[in-house]
Amino acid sequence: MISKNQAKYLKALSSKKQRRLSGEFLVQGEKNILELLGSTLEVVEIYCTDSFKELHNDLLSHHSVIETTAQQLSQVSTLTANSDAIAIVKQPVHEAFQPKGLILALDDVNDPGNLGTIIRLADWYGVSDILISEQTADVYNPKTISATMGAFTRVKTHRVDLKQSLQTINLPIYGAFLGGDNVHNNNFEQSGVIVMGNESHGISDDISSLITKKVTIPSYGHSESLNVAMATGIILDNARRILSNN
Repeated sequence: MISKNQAKYLKALSSKKQRRLSGEFLVQGEKNILELLGSTLEVVEIYCTDSFKELHNDLLSHHSVIETTAQQLSQVSTLTANSDAIAIVKQPVHEAFQPKGLILALDDVNDPGNLGTIIRLADWYGVSDILISEQTADVYNPKTISATMGAFTRVKTHRVDLKQSLQTINLPIYGAFLGGDNVHNNNFEQSGVIVMGNESHGISDDISSLITKKVTIPSYGHSESLNVAMATGIILDNARRILSNN
């Protein structure tokens, strides 16, 4: 069972301040927990139901596991429905970033759900590294982790001074703009950075000055703009399609 102190700490990890102080974060729900158990991330503790433990005993055998009830899990979970498991995990320390292949860069993407979806898209399209600006949402926010659907175990995120980092990268830098060239016709290089901007304001002026190629997703209807995660998926899909045909 989950003690009062354990429940208090689990709830505390929903706050950015506690995650920074502890260097730990929460992983919740069956899909994300199973992806976690198949990764190299360091698991501190897992709280799960008897049925979850029985079903996945082989994967759980090398971890510290506390059995509890579905009711207790729902009380400490940040998810609306979580009757399987919660894990406390150490935040990984990634090796120094090496600019190669397709790279994503996020310029102040504020919404945790958008960030998580973009990490999931990066995993789908084989992007292993994402540069995130200092004002971008917290990668370890429970909403972000949940939206990745396990991709957080494979995609490396690097919180950086984005302007400074882009200035040191000797690769083409593509940026998503409403007034750019048609992304369907763009010739992407095998290695390059794709910059996506803030949900409301797009790419900032400081970062715009570093863009070597502005691209846009052509509209055939009347909506003013696309959700940043949706736009990221469309641009990545076009980049991969064009590169595969070259």
